[in-house]
Parts: sequence; C-alpha cells; structure tokens
Amino acid sequence: MRILVATDAWRPQVNGVVRSLESIAQAAPPLGAEIDFLTPRDFNSFPMPTYREISLALATPRAVRRRLAEGYDHIHIATEGPIGLAARAVCLRDKRVFTTSFHTRFPEYIHARTGLPVGLAYAALRRFHNAGAGVMVATPSLARELDARGFRRLLRWSRGVDHSIFTPTAKIPLDFPRPIFLYAGRLAVEKNVEAFLALDLPGTKLIAGDGPDRAALEARFPDARFLGFKTPSELAALYASSDVFVFPSRTDTFGIVLLEALACGLPVAAYPVMGPLDVVGGSNVGVLDEDLRAAALAALDIPREAAHAYACSFTWENCAREFLDNIAYARGAASLGAVGLAALKKSGEQREAVDKGQTVQP
Repeated sequence: MRILVATDAWRPQVNGVVRSLESIAQAAPPLGAEIDFLTPRDFNSFPMPTYREISLALATPRAVRRRLAEGYDHIHIATEGPIGLAARAVCLRDKRVFTTSFHTRFPEYIHARTGLPVGLAYAALRRFHNAGAGVMVATPSLARELDARGFRRLLRWSRGVDHSIFTPTAKIPLDFPRPIFLYAGRLAVEKNVEAFLALDLPGTKLIAGDGPDRAALEARFPDARFLGFKTPSELAALYASSDVFVFPSRTDTFGIVLLEALACGLPVAAYPVMGPLDVVGGSNVGVLDEDLRAAALAALDIPREAAHAYACSFTWENCAREFLDNIAYARGAASLGAVGLAALKKSGEQREAVDKGQTVQP
C-alpha cells in the first residue's frame, strides 16, 4: 500500500509530530507499506514571525491533486494547516477516503497566547476532522475529551521510541551538582517550563531545547543551565545521565520525550494531566502530583531499571502497525456506509473498555 501523508509540520521543526511521522515511515516497509510525505518543502512557503523554524506553505488543491496522481492508495492528513486544508478539500471534492490525526491541542495553545475561547477553535477542528473516515489520537484521555466535544470515528494510535538511540548505555559523566533534574523540549509558553524552573530543588536544573521563550527564561532563572538544541544521541546521553526528568506541560497530548527519558532509565515527574497520566499513570516509573516539587523529589527513589523495562514495550514498529491497521479499518468501514460507521463506533467503545481493563463482547 502506498500512503501519502499531508503535513504542515516538517523539518527544520523538531517536535513529536515530525519524529512520529519520520519514525513510522522507516518502520512501514517491512509491514508492506510505503509512506511518502507532502510537506512545506513541496510548496513556496514563508516562516512565521515568532516561530522562524515553522513555515506556512502556500498549498493549493491543484498542486495536491497533481501529487495524488502519482498513484497513492490512501491519503492521511496529519495537520490542520494550509497543506492539510488543501488535501482535505481535494479528498472531499474527489470523494477520496482519507484519515486524519489529532496531534496538538491548538485551542489551548491559542488561548494561552490570545485568550480566544477554546470552544471556537474546537468547533473549527471538529468540522475539519469529522469529514474524514477516522481520527487517530494518541491516548485514551484525548479520545474521551474529543468524543465529549463531538469528534467522531476516533481511533487509537500510540507512539514509540528508538531503543537503539535511547538506552541507559548512553550515560556520560555530567559535571554538575546532583541531583540533576532535566527538562527537554520546546521553550514556549504552552510548555509551562517556568513552573519547573521556579521550583525550589536541590542540585541542578538542566534545560535542553530552544524556542521563543529561551532568552526571557535565561534572564529570569540564571541558576539553571540552558544547553540549547540537542541531537537525539546528545539528548539520550542527557537522559541517561540525569536523575529525574521533569515534564511541566499541561497541554501535551502525549509527550514522546517521556518515553525517550524512560527508555534511558530516567524516572519522570509531572502533573497528573493528559499525556503523563496515559504514558506513566499507574506504572510506578513516574510520580504525578499537582505539587511538582514533591513529584520531582519522590521520583528520585524510582529504580532506573524499572523505568527502562517499562519503556521497552513502546516501539515504532508497533506504532506503524497500529497506524496501518487504523487506515485499513477506516477504509473498510467507509466502504460499508452507515453499517461501517456503526461498527467503527463500536470498535472505539471496545478499545476504550480494553484501556480501562474491562472485558468486552464482540
């Protein structure tokens, strides 16, 4: 099967969406699929004023249609930007079956910057996604939230980690006072990094990553060590050599960095919110608490071996297989019309029941 993924998120962006898409493309060929991408590099584009690494593509339905003519069996729309909108318009006009995925809680991000009510943004996103044959979401919590907001045909699609890079053997000496508390990710308002930096913790706070808030955060918190952008191998070394990974975000839908940290044997401290609850909740490899300081200190007592062992079940091969199964299921349900849609809804209910540990009837 040849699949074209339309995405506005692409290099030079470094985030969970890009890493997920690249990783499943690498894992797909042994599973009988070829995944190509329609990205901002295929169009004229211009950078956003605040986020220079993010480009908005000047995508047109005509250009998307030309690409689809290359013989793809399915199109998956990963983002809701100009490329996603153009691809959606082509699919609807040509009556092509397509799937989408919900990666980012943009309504909350927009609200954090502008105060725009989240309900307005969710209404637009609901209209965008409900036109497809299925919406892939990373966690049970996100599926429940979107279902309550009127999103339909929700399909679970988890995430993975590259265990050849993110491993406890990546450990290196770190010449900082211990314990070492690490944050890795974008330095932007929606990541709530300030909540971590403001904590009264012993030892050292390390910050790996870059973003529009870096200069302001460095000025406000001079005792923290800002390390800038890190490659995957450099990041793995930091994970394997630190004592606790602190994840202060309240808006992430998953948080691949959580899996990367755990794979390197690094316990997690986070708020008990979507993302951390789904990834580490109940696993005993992280501490979730509204008191983030208490969580960070308690996580020091978690065995590193337990964190690593837990992460081993998350692989990109399993993630790619789930992605392809969702496409096959959504296409089959769409071909069956109303009966198929009812079956898809039942499947979603069964998946949620399984996630809760309940027994379901076929």
